[in-house]
Amino acid sequence: MSLPSLPTDKGSDLKRIIRCHLVQMNIHDKIRGILAETREDSDPGFVSEGDMLRALQQRGIVEDVMKELTLHVDSVTEAETSDNPPNKSGKSSATHAEKINIDLKRRYLYVQILGGKAFLEHLQEPDKTLGGICSTMTLCLGFRNQRFRSKPVPCACEPDLQESFLLEVHQDATGNGSKMADSSAMLSMCDPIHMVLIKTDTSGDTVLTSSHFLDWRTVLCAPNGRTSIAIELLGVGSECKVPIGVLNVKLELYPPLVDHLTVDVITTQQSLERQKTSEKERLFLVYAKQWWREFLEIRPSNKNKLVKIFAQDENGMNRPVCSYVRILRGGRLLESPRQAARFVSLLAQERVPVVGGGSYHEQWCTMMAFLCRNKGDCEDHATLLCSLLLGFGLDAYVCVGTKARNTPHVWVMTCGTDGAVTFWESLTGNRYLHRLIDPDDMTSHPKPSYPYQTVGCVFNHKAFFANCQPTDTVPLCVFDLQDKSCWKAMNQEALNSVCAPGSITSLPPVPTLCASSLDPAQASNQMELELRHLLVEHRKDLGLATIWDDNLSYLLSAALVAYELERCTGVSCGNEEFQDAVRRAVPDGHTFKGFPIQFLHHNAHRAFATCLRSHFCEEILCCRGDHVRLAVRVRVFVYPESACATWVMFACKYHSIL
Repeated sequence: MSLPSLPTDKGSDLKRIIRCHLVQMNIHDKIRGILAETREDSDPGFVSEGDMLRALQQRGIVEDVMKELTLHVDSVTEAETSDNPPNKSGKSSATHAEKINIDLKRRYLYVQILGGKAFLEHLQEPDKTLGGICSTMTLCLGFRNQRFRSKPVPCACEPDLQESFLLEVHQDATGNGSKMADSSAMLSMCDPIHMVLIKTDTSGDTVLTSSHFLDWRTVLCAPNGRTSIAIELLGVGSECKVPIGVLNVKLELYPPLVDHLTVDVITTQQSLERQKTSEKERLFLVYAKQWWREFLEIRPSNKNKLVKIFAQDENGMNRPVCSYVRILRGGRLLESPRQAARFVSLLAQERVPVVGGGSYHEQWCTMMAFLCRNKGDCEDHATLLCSLLLGFGLDAYVCVGTKARNTPHVWVMTCGTDGAVTFWESLTGNRYLHRLIDPDDMTSHPKPSYPYQTVGCVFNHKAFFANCQPTDTVPLCVFDLQDKSCWKAMNQEALNSVCAPGSITSLPPVPTLCASSLDPAQASNQMELELRHLLVEHRKDLGLATIWDDNLSYLLSAALVAYELERCTGVSCGNEEFQDAVRRAVPDGHTFKGFPIQFLHHNAHRAFATCLRSHFCEEILCCRGDHVRLAVRVRVFVYPESACATWVMFACKYHSIL
């Protein structure tokens, strides 16, 4: 094994690690035994260094030592935190399956996924050896501000999930960041490894399959710092009690511990944590019941308001809604609150699928599960946006209420230092300024632009307020949260006891945002070429020739950039230059038509099929006449978590005949 030159301190640390490995392998006794055998075979009883090395190699000792000392990481993906910039290729610098530069002063947990079994749902999956397109599954891991993603593998009863992840076990205390975590420090780390299994079907649609929290601390008592376990994964939502499969996992500490803990110590620690968590949750439930009774005593009609104190996550766990919000910073990936709103709006909306008929099933996903799936309902969007706005220093809250036709809805509100209240629609990125309407003079006020009808409560990571005003109609509500006659607050200490980070072990860890691995220029070019081919074939079927105007295609870029900039900032700019350029490019007597459209994906076939369903776009694609010239331009804008805004614009110019 060739090693690069190291500083003196790191060289000594490396020697210590190697010495520790050799002692654990009992290498000295093995060498003594081989030396004794070699002396017996040698005539004069003298053994040279060369003879000894050959003997060690023949017996496989050298190979065993090299295997022990070499730590390969075959698939570490999306481990980059938000503050790490992308490399020159536009991809995350830590997303490739190559050897990782490790800090010899830090402790690491090496997680190996050794395949799965008993995924009976995929028992009838088609044969993958035929080379057809098939559904895939991907395993995502989250651990203490670190994110990982496996390569997708075909869905099967025994999926070939063979992956390795290197997790840094760092200490949080001030001044301990550069020190290696010892056994007692790691024993107190109750942060689990969050494992999220995602299924992607042949159309690119994602489904959350399982969300599991793994307590990794059993490795602290394992001999040689290694242990193998079989993890039974459960379903989500209404199937959260149903096993879906088993993952074989191997855990290894690097470097291994010198002072191992006993099983009793770890079991006792876990039991104490569970008892402490249960007691805090019990006390908060008692407080919440008493608080609710007091709220109903204020005004009997309060029982009809949407005041949501608890919400159920994907694993069927009931948690206070405040625990779903965290201060989340996007680092260099998001530069402003409005850009954060744009990013959240690009994550697709989908209600939780329910088997059979019945009413709507509400499910609030953990943030990690929502980001891995890139899809969720309005509750998931709102809690993520609120977390990001808090990270930008705004006084942000999640609002629970209704919109048109009394449909339950969740959105975000920010309160300015000047008293201004702004509503943020997390599904669209739109912003609305709230203006209080005098109920005695309704005719002099215009109809509000926001779609919200009623509001029952607002909350964030450390506060919860229920609306106790005579009416919960949004235009008539006062949003001065410090006015006790309008809003009843929960005790902040009671909320912190179950919602503050580290307060209880049942709180899921907060993930960091990951940079997109998509190259926007390459994706734009590829999709544009595919759309050109699809349009040529479509017009050929209609008996029409296709002549492209490359200059006009290039000019369309200015419009697409202006559209995205307007969605991001709310400010329209750049359209004047685009319109002037088009007037110059279209000769007198010719007509120009353009059709812009936005997608949340970069699949050319899906986009083209959608465009054909538009009557106006079909007029452009099937244009007939004299001197017809066609143009198309694609611009993919990338955001964190593989979210993207894809703008496509078809255009044509032709000679008008009166």
